Amino acid sequence: MISRPLVIAALVMLALAFGMGFYVWHMRGVSSSELPAASHQAAVAPPVLGSSEQVTLFVAYDDIGVLRAESFRIPLPEERQQRSEELLRTLLNVYLDKSSPHTLGVGSEVRNVYLVEPGLAVIDLNTAFANGHRSGILVEELTVASLVQTLSANVSGITRVKILVDGKERDTLAGHADLTSFYDVAAVNQLAGELQ
Repeated sequence: MISRPLVIAALVMLALAFGMGFYVWHMRGVSSSELPAASHQAAVAPPVLGSSEQVTLFVAYDDIGVLRAESFRIPLPEERQQRSEELLRTLLNVYLDKSSPHTLGVGSEVRNVYLVEPGLAVIDLNTAFANGHRSGILVEELTVASLVQTLSANVSGITRVKILVDGKERDTLAGHADLTSFYDVAAVNQLAGELQ
């Protein structure tokens, strides 16, 4: 026969096991419900050191299919590469805003801009930018023209632009805009002029 204190101890241990199991199950549900909210947060860039300057961003408007030159005052560093990155980050922030005229996928960001040789700029965007981009000839062309025009209008000496996704070449942006070749700034200027 089992003693009474042993039965009570077994029942207490069983109650504790059920209680802990319920607590773990509850906490698992809480943490998984908080996870999606955290994944939608944008990466936080360090504050930009530099004086505020008036810049021109070429903003795409999907509903009427145009690019518009718009003035912004933003802090910009002196160094050309960092300056280029900050310009494009500001442009993407315009597109990530809820009231944007040209929406991009959540989490889209500029990873780096490399000024490789005289006249060549390489824009490296993240996977969320390309995977979350809407497919369509016009919206993709507007995006590419917006990036190239904004960069060339504010950073002198850029004549060609290459676009990468996560440091790798990609065939298209979202099925239409060719990312395998280099974009000639003069040709994009002409296209942007037609889209204004």
